[in-house]
Amino acid sequence: MLKFTEEHEWLKIEGDVATVGITEHAAGQLGDLVFVELPEAGASFARGDSAATVESVKAASDVYCPLDGEIVEVNQAIVDDPSLVNSDPQGAAWFFKLKLADPSAANALLDEAAYKELVA
Repeated sequence: MLKFTEEHEWLKIEGDVATVGITEHAAGQLGDLVFVELPEAGASFARGDSAATVESVKAASDVYCPLDGEIVEVNQAIVDDPSLVNSDPQGAAWFFKLKLADPSAANALLDEAAYKELVA
């Protein structure tokens, strides 16, 4: 199941774990990324908390935790090479995996059609 937030994060949900990243729209708005800071595995976040930071040549921006949960894995590859976020934001450049406190809460997020309408 693929879901989106109004803050331009995407979630690929498998069971009670969501893989989270930023959308192509967000990556395009930010421009070329030069720095990514990710949370520590084991950290817990509430929906809306700042969970990661990205910096581009234009600006710095927070990446928000889309749902309540615990970080179970982070993608070191985007820390080592932030440009991956620009080249494959909704694929290889995922940010973190989140064990969801309440998987059913994802139902309240946007589906792909609603997200496309939001950014149109």
